[in-house]
This record gives sequence, C-alpha cells and structure tokens, in this order.
Amino acid sequence: MLARRNFLKASLAASGGLLLTTSFPSARAATLGKAAAEDVALNAYIDIAPSGRVTITAKNPEIGQGVKIMLPMLIAEELDVSWDDVVITQADLDTRYPEQSAGGSQATPRNWLPMRRVGAAGRQMLMAAAAAEWGVPASECGTRPGEVLHAASGRSLSYGTLAAKAAALPVPGLDSVKLKDPKDFRIIGKPTRNIEVPRIVTGQPMFGIDVSVPGMLYAVFQKCDVHGGRLVRSNVAEIRKLPGVRAAFEVKGGRDLRGLLDGVAVVAESWWQANRARQQLDIVWDEGDITGQSSVAFAATAAELAKGKPADILRRDGDVAQGFAKAAHVVEAAYSYPFLSHIDLEPQNCTAHFADGRIEIWAPTQNPAPGSALVSRTLGIPETAIKVHMVRAGGGFGRRLSNDYMVEAAWISKVVGAPVKLVWTREDDMRHDLYRPAGYHHFKAGVDASGRLVAFSDHFVTFREGDAIANSADMPAVEFPARLVENLEYGVSMMRLRAPTGPLRAPRSNGLGFAFQGFLDELAHAAGRDPVAFARDLLGAPRLLPDPPGPRQGPGFDTGRMRGVIDLVAEKSGWGKTALPKGTGMGLAYYFSHLGYFAEVVQASVSPAGEITVDKVWVAGDIGSQIINPLNAENQAQGAALDGIGTALGHGLTIEAGKIVQGNFDTVLPLRMRQAPPVEVHFNVTNHPPTGLGEPALPPAIPALVNAIFAATGKRIRSLPIKDIDLSASA
Repeated sequence: MLARRNFLKASLAASGGLLLTTSFPSARAATLGKAAAEDVALNAYIDIAPSGRVTITAKNPEIGQGVKIMLPMLIAEELDVSWDDVVITQADLDTRYPEQSAGGSQATPRNWLPMRRVGAAGRQMLMAAAAAEWGVPASECGTRPGEVLHAASGRSLSYGTLAAKAAALPVPGLDSVKLKDPKDFRIIGKPTRNIEVPRIVTGQPMFGIDVSVPGMLYAVFQKCDVHGGRLVRSNVAEIRKLPGVRAAFEVKGGRDLRGLLDGVAVVAESWWQANRARQQLDIVWDEGDITGQSSVAFAATAAELAKGKPADILRRDGDVAQGFAKAAHVVEAAYSYPFLSHIDLEPQNCTAHFADGRIEIWAPTQNPAPGSALVSRTLGIPETAIKVHMVRAGGGFGRRLSNDYMVEAAWISKVVGAPVKLVWTREDDMRHDLYRPAGYHHFKAGVDASGRLVAFSDHFVTFREGDAIANSADMPAVEFPARLVENLEYGVSMMRLRAPTGPLRAPRSNGLGFAFQGFLDELAHAAGRDPVAFARDLLGAPRLLPDPPGPRQGPGFDTGRMRGVIDLVAEKSGWGKTALPKGTGMGLAYYFSHLGYFAEVVQASVSPAGEITVDKVWVAGDIGSQIINPLNAENQAQGAALDGIGTALGHGLTIEAGKIVQGNFDTVLPLRMRQAPPVEVHFNVTNHPPTGLGEPALPPAIPALVNAIFAATGKRIRSLPIKDIDLSASA
C-alpha cells in the first residue's frame, strides 16, 4: 500500500489538452485531528482543452445536496480558472474514484483539502510549462483565471495553449503544492447557482426514473408486505396472458432484507401494463412468526420494560440516586417517536441491461460500489462485468445507501434477456423501506434550588435485529447532556424487530434530538429558567469535551461552538424581546450532528381549534471556517429545517401484524408549500475545518417546534407525529 503520499498523473486528453488524474489519502482523519486508520485513494479528473475549456468530473453521486457543484468549485478555485469556462460531468462508478458515495455529510470534510490540492497541482504544472516556454524561473510566474502571467515581461499564455506541454512535465507531489490564501478566493465562498436548476424546473429528463434505452421493457416486482416473507405459490401463468405482458415469473431470493427477496416479477411493454397486471396477482405467502410485531405491542412492551432496570448500561457518571435525593425538583417524562419512511419524491427505480455475461446499470444510488458488489454476488458474475452509471437521484436521505432495487432490476433483466426499467410504486416505497427506527425514552432528571441540572437518567428502549442492535437504532454514550451532568446514567433495553431499519437524514439524531431537547426544555421550565439561559449554564465555559477512545470516536464536543450558535440564534430571532400574542410561542433547540453545531428557534401559532401555523424559523450554524457555496449552504439549511418540521407535523408509520399500514401521501403527510414558513439562516464562521450540511440542521427543528407549541399552549408534545395529537382548547 502507498502510505501517506499523494500522487498526480498527467496525460494527454482526447481533446489534445491536459488530463490530470489524482490520487490521495482520505482527508477525514486530518479533518478530525487523528491519524488515518488506513489510507484511502481518491481520484479527480481535470481535462483542459486547447480552447481553454475546463471539464471537471464530479465523482460523487448527486442526490440534491449540491456536491456535483461543490467538489468542482474546490478544484476550479485552486486551478485558477473562470467558473464560466468550467464544464462539469458526472462520473460513473469507477475503481479510480474511491469513496463514491453520498451520505453522512462527509463530502466536504473528506474532500476540502484533497480537491483543492489537485487544482493547485494543475496550476503549478501550467506555470512550469509557461516558464519553460519563456525561459524564466517558474517562481516568477503567476496566474489569473485561465492564463499564466509573467509580470516582469508582461507576457501571458492561456491554459489551452499550455495544456499539451504541461501534460509532459514532471508531476508535483500534492503534499507540496501551495494553496491559495482564502482572502484570494474567487469561486469558493461566492454564491453559485446549481447548473442543473434550469433542467430541473423545466422538467427535462435527468433522473433515474427518466432513463430510456433502446428496446427497453418495464417491470414491477411484488414482494411480501411482511418483511422477509417467503413465496409459496402464485398465478403467474394467468398473468402472462394479460395484454402487453412479456414475462411474469417467480423469484426465489435470499434472507437478506437489503438484497433480493422472494417475489413475483411482471415485465410488460409499458409500466402501466405491468402494474395493471400486477394488480391481478394472486400470491400465497409464508409470513413466518410475526408475534408481537405491531406498533401497539412495541409501545406496551417498551412501557413494561421501562418499569424495570435496563438490560445494559451505556454510561454511568457519579451517583444518580444521590443526585435525585439532593434535587429541589425532579421531573419524569416518557418520549417516543415512530418508524419513518424516507419518502423520496422519486420512488426507487433502476434500469438494467444484461447481455453476453455483462450487465449495464443506470441507478439513482447513493452508494454504487456496494450495489455493484451485491449484483455480482447475487447474479454470480464478476464485478468487472458490471458497469454502473450514476444517475441523479430525486432525493435519497439515506434510503439509496442500500441497493435492493438495483439487484432486483439486474435479476429481472438477466431472466428476460432484455433491457428493463424497474419502477417501484409509492406503496412499494413505504412498505419496503429501510425504516428510521422508532424509539422510546423514559427520562428522569433533577435540578437544584438554583436551577442547575444535577441528575439525569434515560432508560432507552429500542430494537434488535437478530442478536444485534438494529441499524441506526442505537444511542451514543456521549449523547448530550452527557459529560455536562455530574450524576448521569444511560441504560438500554431492546425488542425484537422483523422490519429492516437504516439511516435516515441525520440518523439517530433526528429522533434523539426531539426527545432529549424536548425534555431539556421541560427541565428549564421546571427550574423557572429561560431556556436560553438554562442552555448557557448547562454548557458552561467554552471547552472541548473529548470523545472516549473507540472505533466510532469523533472529534469531541465543543461547548463554546454550541454557545456561539445559541447566542447567534437568540440575537437574530429577538428571543425574549418581543411580546407575542396569545396562542403564539417561540421554542429553542440546539444539537451537534455530523460535525455541525446548530441552534434553531421556531415561532408557531396554535388556533383554538388546534390548527398549527409555523410562522418563522431562525437557524444558526457553525460548520467551520469556510462556507464553500453560500447559496447552496443556505438552501441546505432551509431544506433540512423544513424537512424536520414536516416530519414532526405529519410523518409516521405504524405496524400491524408485521406490515406497514401506511402506503401513500394521504396518510403520511409531507410538508405542503402552504405550510412552509420562511427560514432565516445565519452562519457563525469559526477557525475549524469546513464540514458538511446535508444533515446537521435537521435535528433541532423538530424539538424547537414542539417547544414553541408548548410556549403557545402550555401542552407538552412527547410523541410524534403532531397530527395525531389534539391541541384544541377543549382537549
């Protein structure tokens, strides 16, 4: 393995210009201030044509987070080209591009320095080519967008003119290249519009669901609504006789709930014909043991478990019993949140073409490499025989980190021997998701006579899959306010779950933030304290609280950064300075998630009939020293806050007899445009490495809303969604 070294390879592009291929270790370890566990190579390509046009390949999947613009901005800045001269292309899955994934808000921290270095290396090579042309030292050369300058003689040469010569020069080590001073940035830090917005708003085909290839057929796939149910028999012989149907067959899959399962595939000349035929399927399933697999049973079991001692202790500091004994006020409350579906606006889909032992795939995936590996294992073909095109996704939020839809399309195409587009219905999407797990928290806390939090405990009841805790159903031992309370205990008990779970935008944090921040607001009021003042006192003096060693060790928690965003959002919202009318309240919440510190204030009004209007949201965030694209950053923070509010108001799934009850937007209610409030975003720029934005602004929005509703009505919301709670004056 090549350890702790950076490399850049130059060659002639097909255009006759300069093609730069880079590889360098992951920046994640450096960002978190730790040595890398292992070195990971990343690749980026710069194609400089003789005309001066610069084509930059974006290696990561684009799911709406703006990474297709952001990564090329980093390269273009250090290369020193005009953004107007840049053309961006989307990479396919390629072994030259490690970490081709979208998730965890990691694109910025992992690529902030590496992508800048490849741009700077290209710029250095172009200056060396010009210096050789002029017979002067390279140190006497500089650049302006698209040109190398020699100030002493007043000469200049365009990048296009120099590209071929630069391709033949020695390549500098990426560790040695000089990066720009941020004060000289022309692209980074400037609001830059997404180049694909015109195509999106005019409805041009660009998403996975829009893919069309010659000779393509359309497929649907019926699985058991009890997850992992086995196929016993079906009427596929009758289905084959229906109009337009080209094939109908049974699939015997495996036991992996994230892979190919049992089901019936219907392939037709149009998707409408395939889906119509599907509606006439008659299938007998073996559902297996679904005892206790219902939302009602889970809630009852969680309540019973909470009466006893936790099965395991996650964290124990001090003596909580003594802390409660000394407290002036002791508060107990039970919080819960439901299962959630990702509800991407674009349902899962994939186009696949199997022929001559090879398969070509067009997939709106967040994680194409594991998808390719899954197809390889399931179909029994080498990964070298698989070509994956990454197509823009109409939302992901963690759902497309798994690739069950990809392997389904690949299997169906192999059976029928033709290109096939598989499209899920909305009901498929909700009933065969990888769900945000539900969770149950039984809190107890004590404050002393001065309003200081002196004891805190949580008995967390969650889910297991087999013998292990279910995916995204765990809670970190450092969950806030751990490390800030002298006497604290976190315990956990688990229940068996059949349904598959997985990460959803701000995994874990989207549920934990609601429960913990809602309860902390209760404690502030029990102590007779203003929530902002209570938060400041709890955080204390600015300092870094390190995470304990371990495989998931993070960068620690900076109390000063959190206080900074709380103070900023309090200032911008006019917290405590405005008299609000009856039925209107403001709520505060704050949270550290995915390396971002965010505090948010929601103002909401509740009518006597219980109707909620979210009047406005203020967001304050700290994502480090540089906002790469302020326009996209504002949009991401706004979208995350609105996503959180929509989730709190109208999202939630229930399980009955092992099946998801809800199936469409008549029962799971996404935020409507008329419900969307204005969201005002502010950033606190601090001297820390830049971090991502897809997730960290979401968790505080949910508790800030429920805390605002309490301020407006005096009624606490301890379970979600809010639509299921009667907030009328008579309730």
